[in-house]
Amino acid sequence: MLPEGKKIRVFVVDDSAVARAFMISGLAQKPNIEIIGYAVNATQALREIPRLRPDVITSDVEMPDMSGIEMLKKLLPTCPVPAILVSSLNLRVFEALAAGAVDFVRKPDGSQKRDEFIATLADKIVIANYAHVRMAPRQTAPENVEKAPVVLLGREPAIERIVIGLGASTGGTEATLDVLKRLPADIPPMVVVQHMPPGFTQMYAERLNRLCAMEVREAADGDALRRGLVLVAPADLQCCVVKRGDQYRVSCRPGEKVSGHRPSVDVLFSSMAENVTGKMAGIILTGMGHDGSEGLLAMRKKGAYTIGQDKESSVVYGMPMVAYDIGAVQVQASCEKIADVLLKHLSSLTNKP
Repeated sequence: MLPEGKKIRVFVVDDSAVARAFMISGLAQKPNIEIIGYAVNATQALREIPRLRPDVITSDVEMPDMSGIEMLKKLLPTCPVPAILVSSLNLRVFEALAAGAVDFVRKPDGSQKRDEFIATLADKIVIANYAHVRMAPRQTAPENVEKAPVVLLGREPAIERIVIGLGASTGGTEATLDVLKRLPADIPPMVVVQHMPPGFTQMYAERLNRLCAMEVREAADGDALRRGLVLVAPADLQCCVVKRGDQYRVSCRPGEKVSGHRPSVDVLFSSMAENVTGKMAGIILTGMGHDGSEGLLAMRKKGAYTIGQDKESSVVYGMPMVAYDIGAVQVQASCEKIADVLLKHLSSLTNKP
């Protein structure tokens, strides 16, 4: 929590005078936010941000002189300020997250009220104020990566019926990629909940599908779980694992927010604890709050193997910290090491009767 009387000092970068004025006026009404300046383009932002040293910046992605992505690549190595992207439905938002942005919010359109947008942006600014900024862009696999039929796990009966759940929030888009890109093509079925605005989960799944060895796609209600498939829960729907006959499937349907989110990691993990009768594993990654902790604890009580991201590699060490503190996490590891931890556990199962 912020000390009493302290405000988060925010700098706004946007080339649109209308959008800029709207965000400044809306955020200035929040009692815990102070607007200390703005820039009309990236060049001006690169000059003013190091001088003013804001706590958090918001930035458009597409700007005429220099994109928000290029701006962050120039800015963050010497001035690691948490950045929130304000973006339309654009695949480049993930490139900006890879460059070091903490989170993003979708620009309002006809389907979203402006006060809801400001409320969402203000919430993300508060979270970003506590975020750890990665100093350098991550190196990812080429977009045209060849998906060789890597088989490291085989078809041993001991791992044929395993189901894996993974949950993440702020900082999780890149952390999840760090985990998945190190896993083989024949990984047991996995369901991923990543807190994300509507419209972006499909693009995110498509990006993961390009960069990882297994198949990754956005989940649809009734999809069957199978080896070599990772399903990403669609935004604004609650996603559960259910058992129909001898087949595990996902249920993706409207529902109330749980732990403040829809989809909720707690909903996914709790459904696995209730419905998966075979072996299972749960992974909780970076994010603010406590979503997923109670569900992961329920999984562990049912015999699941559970992994939490460590503090050092988390953008926001909230969700994995709470899960660890209540005893839901068996092993903590960096997002770069979690795949190895999981694979060692899966391999160990093949040596058991």
